[in-house]
Amino acid sequence: MNSSTRKHPGSGSTPLRPRPMSRGLAIGLALAMATLVAQAGGSNYGIKPGARDIAGKVAEWPVPTPQFARDPTPAPDGRIFLVAMAGNKLARFDPATEKFQEWDLPADTNPHSVLVDGDGVAWLTGKGNGTILEFHPDTGRAVAHRVPSGGDPHTAALDDNGVLWFTEQAANRIGRLDRNNGTITEYQTSGTPYGLSIDHSGNVWVCRIQGDMLGKLDPGTGTITDVPMGKGSAPRRIATAPDGTLWVALWGNGTLAHVDPATATVIKAYPLPGGRDSGAYAVTVDGSGKVFVNEFNTDVVVMLDPRTEAVRNIQVPRRSGIRKMVIDQAGSLWYVGSSSGRLGRID
Repeated sequence: MNSSTRKHPGSGSTPLRPRPMSRGLAIGLALAMATLVAQAGGSNYGIKPGARDIAGKVAEWPVPTPQFARDPTPAPDGRIFLVAMAGNKLARFDPATEKFQEWDLPADTNPHSVLVDGDGVAWLTGKGNGTILEFHPDTGRAVAHRVPSGGDPHTAALDDNGVLWFTEQAANRIGRLDRNNGTITEYQTSGTPYGLSIDHSGNVWVCRIQGDMLGKLDPGTGTITDVPMGKGSAPRRIATAPDGTLWVALWGNGTLAHVDPATATVIKAYPLPGGRDSGAYAVTVDGSGKVFVNEFNTDVVVMLDPRTEAVRNIQVPRRSGIRKMVIDQAGSLWYVGSSSGRLGRID
């Protein structure tokens, strides 16, 4: 796999709805987020994933608004957030009580994903109205940060400094939101950017699904390096492991690729048990380095232990349509079935 480097101009930084914050609080927040996210792995969603022996026990709960429910994320208190993209809802699930709480979102938000920062604030990608929505669950306060280009925010991740990065799928851009002042900067790319993750050096890695390549964005220079993954590979989602390596779900050929970010080369490719048409989709990594990827077309979650290369298949009980999976603090795996309208946990 060869890589080439191109310079992509940003759209410039545009301040949106700045929030006053003292210098001491800002520094404290940055340090707290750096400690939290530096070890996050998985999908850089701000929570350090745990590790446990997954026995394959599956539990599911029907979500209140199932209209294209998707993309779970754990909060610092252990509760699980998710969105209903077609239903314009944000939901929160409490595993202790097994109860849901829902909030209505502004019309046409069509949220694609959500993550929760160390303060418990939810950050949603408004694919429908071109915003990053900052939502405070305790008060219901919502602040819309509008993308300068009018693009379509897709998937988000937090870097070691607590900066929010996101893809814009149809607009072919990568976005950067400074959560301290609301400033958004955009970087032009190509290939329909989809999933993203941050490596241990702070580089932003993006799956360019229609370009059959990854993009590596250097935040310091704005340079994007093209990393081809092979014709027909269609990389969809990517995750950073505790050891700093990357794992990529290749939708086009049913493969899980292990990538060295330092050399931008594939260490090894693992064909999934379901074959080329299995639909490799979501990928995440637990605190011990075990990798989880789902086969969208077979409703199987595949667990790989890279140390032994042992593979285990876990069958989800119904037609689910899993599009994202995350590991919580205890090491349990969470998913949402956009087809089944159910929140699931695998222990």
